[in-house]
Amino acid sequence: MHKWERWLVDRTTNRVVRPFEWGIEFLNASQTDANSNERETLFQFNQRAVAESDRFFGLNGPTDFSCDGQWLTFTSPLETPYAQNNTAYARYFPAPRRDGDSDEASRARRRAVLVLPQWNGQSDSHIALCRLLNRFQIAALRLSLPYHDRRMPQEMERADYMVSANLGRTLQAVRQAVLDTRAAIDWLTGQGYDRIGITGTSIGSCVSFLAFTHDARLKTAVFNLVSSYFGDVVWDGMATEHIRRSLESEVTREELRRAWMAISPNAYVRRLAGDRRRGLMISARYDRTFTPELSRLLFEECSRHRVGFDRKMLPWGHYTMGEAPFKYYDGYLIVNYLRKHL
Repeated sequence: MHKWERWLVDRTTNRVVRPFEWGIEFLNASQTDANSNERETLFQFNQRAVAESDRFFGLNGPTDFSCDGQWLTFTSPLETPYAQNNTAYARYFPAPRRDGDSDEASRARRRAVLVLPQWNGQSDSHIALCRLLNRFQIAALRLSLPYHDRRMPQEMERADYMVSANLGRTLQAVRQAVLDTRAAIDWLTGQGYDRIGITGTSIGSCVSFLAFTHDARLKTAVFNLVSSYFGDVVWDGMATEHIRRSLESEVTREELRRAWMAISPNAYVRRLAGDRRRGLMISARYDRTFTPELSRLLFEECSRHRVGFDRKMLPWGHYTMGEAPFKYYDGYLIVNYLRKHL
């Protein structure tokens, strides 16, 4: 299985090793110590963001939602230096209507699920999952992540600005993804959906977890391929080896964990203590991108705070999960859990 994972990763030949950058200019770091160097400024920023996470992930707007029946567009709540990235896009899959629907069927159509794809997922990824949700009278809204699809700057071939050796820009990109997700929830509630769930895969699971812990409107979630610390994943993961080559000349593994603590699920598990909402965390035994060891750190943190999420360890890997027949079982787990708990 590990050999298959390596072969699938190595099929991508356009990864670029970009230079290390602190990226302080991407952060609103005005409250840090003016005498601090860039390293300490970034660490202080993360400490403050975690301590004041309701503000860090707090939403103000947008109000310019536009939906043509298939595509939802709106201005991202977080403005970046890249104009192409500042408009958010989501593909909408309303639950089909049938003549003579019962009251129960009408209520079922008030359910919706936000679907967040993986890093560098193509524009058609997770469309089959959205259509499967429709079969159970659940609407789906597939949100494009920052720097993906139509949001990718023209000079890019991959969504490198979402995760890179620029520490500040990566922080900003994941924060933007969470704010875009919360804005999409605003739109769904405005359409009359009162039972909203979320599912995300890989980095989408990280964004989903951060949104779930900060937005009580989400009733249930499936975190597909989970991990604990964002920095550890990039440092250890097979798919981010090219990023580590830039990082390791400037920071240690422990420093990278601190530099990206504000976008790490383990920083916020304590917020879920006593939360009665249901969630499913999926990990893979042969995953060399979100390694099982890092997933266990999240499981242990949930146990420490008595967060009663369900867990599933699957006998394949990160990239092989996207291959048949594994993807069909994974899709079944996701849809069945959401159908039961939404």
